[in-house]
Amino acid sequence: MQAFIVGHATHPDAHMALALAAAQIDAQRAARQPAFAPTLGIVYLTDRLAAQAEDLLAELQQRWPGVHWVGNVGVGVMAGGVEYIDEPALALMLCDLPVGGFQVFSGRQPMPATGANTLFDPHTALVHVDPATHDLDELLVELAGRTASGYLFGGLTGSRTRRLHIADGVFEGGLSGVAFAAVAPAQGLHIVSRVTQGCQPLGPTRRITAADSNVALTLDDQPALPLLLAELGVSLQRPQQAIAALRNTLVGLTDGGETALAHHDHSGGQFGADTRVRHLIGIDPARQGIAVADTLQTGQQFAFCRRDVAAARRDLVRICAEIRDELEADAPATAGAPESAVARPAARIVGAIYVSCSGRGGPHFGGPSAEALIVQHALGDVPLVGFFAAGEIAHHHLYGYTGVLTVFVAGGMSG
Repeated sequence: MQAFIVGHATHPDAHMALALAAAQIDAQRAARQPAFAPTLGIVYLTDRLAAQAEDLLAELQQRWPGVHWVGNVGVGVMAGGVEYIDEPALALMLCDLPVGGFQVFSGRQPMPATGANTLFDPHTALVHVDPATHDLDELLVELAGRTASGYLFGGLTGSRTRRLHIADGVFEGGLSGVAFAAVAPAQGLHIVSRVTQGCQPLGPTRRITAADSNVALTLDDQPALPLLLAELGVSLQRPQQAIAALRNTLVGLTDGGETALAHHDHSGGQFGADTRVRHLIGIDPARQGIAVADTLQTGQQFAFCRRDVAAARRDLVRICAEIRDELEADAPATAGAPESAVARPAARIVGAIYVSCSGRGGPHFGGPSAEALIVQHALGDVPLVGFFAAGEIAHHHLYGYTGVLTVFVAGGMSG
């Protein structure tokens, strides 16, 4: 199965960029047998092209009649092993999927809840969100609850100009996207998704034992601020040194029942997929507390951390390897296996979507397109598009400094 085709280009004029990308897609379509009949399109454009979004969508709809379009804006976009950051560019993915296997949703057309006795039963969803949306955390939980898996993937619009997202129309504010059925009818597509972290814990994971809104007062029943200063090796008696250290420090939050550290390596620990990294936004010397850019709850796990390029690279390679291993583990045996297993085609990745933090990408990983090239090398030359977001979405959580890699898998995998 070859259900996905990708095209990408950079040009100051959105229509010229689209023409260049469309030429790539048309060349690939001409080589496809049987004929490639797209039904869903994904478009990611950089904020340098956001002003032309309406005209761009109209041309997309004219070029490919009958195709439903979803998309978002980022400070950068990617396709294959190429990143376009801080330049006018777009990336397109056309998908040949059964119409009953997906449904576009937006404020105009909400996503139905699973089991709601409709013709479409959402299993998971790709979500694009304006970061200024009110009660975003609650909205993500509610939307995830509408899917059978409880799993969302996607990201927040990352733009220095217009904050917009696309769902058969151009929207500002709220959220939109496309929901997928559990298995695309007649094609057997499955979706596998992983979160990669970009921060390294500085010390032990503690529990919040007292908090007031976004201020952690005690960790493991000890005043929070002295623990932070001790971990950083600084003192408020030397404010310049302390401020510099605090500015480079972040906080990893994990719900009480989840696993904070996924594994250990020679550098210490590595955050698991359930940890959300948040900014440290201030200190409260009077109460010996620490202010964090999130609402805190007693019982949450709490760890100080910093961005770490080597840890981010290792973790990105790790999740790609986990995806490959999952596919290989589910592949049918060829000797001594039941006839039905032998007949089942081997699982393989036919497309991918990668949403990464706007603070990552090649500039963070040390070279042009470095992050996209890591993914391409690890997964192989599969059709991939993505964008650099102002926040990443996985499960029902909003993340920061992470990447969310989602692959579409054909054959092999069991239900």
